[in-house]
Amino acid sequence: MSENLMKYFKDTVIKVNRDGSESKIGKLLAERDDYIVVLTEEDGVVYYKTQHIKSFTENMKGKWEFDAEIPENFKNAEKFKDLLKSLKYHWVKINRGSSEMVKGVLCEVKDDFVHLVANEELVRIPMFYINNVSYRSKN
Repeated sequence: MSENLMKYFKDTVIKVNRDGSESKIGKLLAERDDYIVVLTEEDGVVYYKTQHIKSFTENMKGKWEFDAEIPENFKNAEKFKDLLKSLKYHWVKINRGSSEMVKGVLCEVKDDFVHLVANEELVRIPMFYINNVSYRSKN
């Protein structure tokens, strides 16, 4: 991801990915080594792995309606894997918007997989297939 592009969009309301189930409008809060942080009205803080982002869109005619407060204590780390480790034992949504979306408690983060407890099942998700993660921060 281009660092200059991220500086341009910082604190701007944008759409991540043009259309489809994983498209989301939100405020870009931060860029890290391999992911970005977007605040959305519906899902709170969403972390997108940059390798899975297809596009950014900015509304040139006007501003998109957006009314969400930036949480002071949103999780942050330089690498996506370290971010996931900081979300251990939190209720998360992984791959929100897709048919592979899963909600549950993140209980383990390994080099190649994460483990999530969802509906009395232990779900193992390969790290490569995680597009985004969201959780609700409590202010």
